[in-house]
Amino acid sequence: MRKLSGVNLQFNKYCSDIDNFRSILSKSHNILVLTGSGISAESSVPTFRNYGRLWRKFLSQDLATLDAFRSHPGLVWEFYHHRRETIRLRQPNSGHLALAQAEKLYVDSGRSFFVITQNVDDLHAKAGSGNILELHGNVYKTRCLECNDIRENYDSPICTALLGRGSPYIENISCEPLPLSHLPRCQNLVDSSVCGGLLRPHVVLFGENIEPDVLSKADEIVKNADVCIVVGTSSAVYPAASYAPFLANRGVPVAEINIEVTPVTHLLRYHFQGNSCDILPELFNSVVLT
Repeated sequence: MRKLSGVNLQFNKYCSDIDNFRSILSKSHNILVLTGSGISAESSVPTFRNYGRLWRKFLSQDLATLDAFRSHPGLVWEFYHHRRETIRLRQPNSGHLALAQAEKLYVDSGRSFFVITQNVDDLHAKAGSGNILELHGNVYKTRCLECNDIRENYDSPICTALLGRGSPYIENISCEPLPLSHLPRCQNLVDSSVCGGLLRPHVVLFGENIEPDVLSKADEIVKNADVCIVVGTSSAVYPAASYAPFLANRGVPVAEINIEVTPVTHLLRYHFQGNSCDILPELFNSVVLT
């Protein structure tokens, strides 16, 4: 992952006046919202680095690698099947819904409103947001290792062999690993024939880079933003961690919403400490565009 160029950090003292920031939002034409795991944690989605700490006897980040998938695809698919089924039970919270409603307000007025998210849980789309860029992919999308076809898949389970599998508890583990032939396969037509290649979750695994076209789109959105809100992110994972400081350095108003301060809090003009499911509705429900 790369850092966005042009960052020359300047220290700042932040403001927590929500009415003041709302007045900026009312005049803005290119709104960018960056979201991280904090907003989804408020919908009881486990954050990835704290995803039960261990899944069976494995650290989650050890399973979420391309090497692990190549070596033990059945095991990794069980892990992601468990994630998919856990997330399927979660609903967007009032923060997600406030962003979706705000997007409609701005877009209907001929303005731009984008969400760039590090989350892979699909909750922004479920809430009704349309202008979403998923930096790290989506657990409800697959990518073929043969033809590179990417498509949505909300099937539960994604293949018959995963039915009843994926328990994180060792005592519930089947002794037999899933055979490669039983794992999800690509249905894309290639030269009039079904591809049949092995599918993988369309997420950025540890050690992988974000796809260049996704990075280019993110850079474009960031550079066009005239206001930015950073929601529930630790500001420690790049390139997303560079976007807010980059904009702040250019004089763009940036507000952070988080339950705690982060490594970039002191660089930003605004900081609102608390839950995004409380602050986002308060922020946007009273916005009157001017």
